Amino acid sequence: MSKDPFKTRLEIAKKKAFDKESKKNPNPSPIGNAFKLSTELVAAVAVGTIIGFILDTTFGTKPWLILIFFFVGVTAGIMNVIKSAKRMQK
Repeated sequence: MSKDPFKTRLEIAKKKAFDKESKKNPNPSPIGNAFKLSTELVAAVAVGTIIGFILDTTFGTKPWLILIFFFVGVTAGIMNVIKSAKRMQK
């Protein structure tokens, strides 16, 4: 009996995907690394500020929760950047 054509195509596709992953460049460009780090920092600050704004609007405590969550976002962003930088050094 012959193999199912779908299974054959699936095996070929898996081999191609594995080959592409093994050929990936392990050292991304410095500009890419800088973009990744800056994006992580900006995203954390933006999310913290948005959460603070929503909670301030809900509870009527402007500007306190915006300020608190802004600084929480800054702290989280800096921690993410440090973790990513350590991973990049390995």
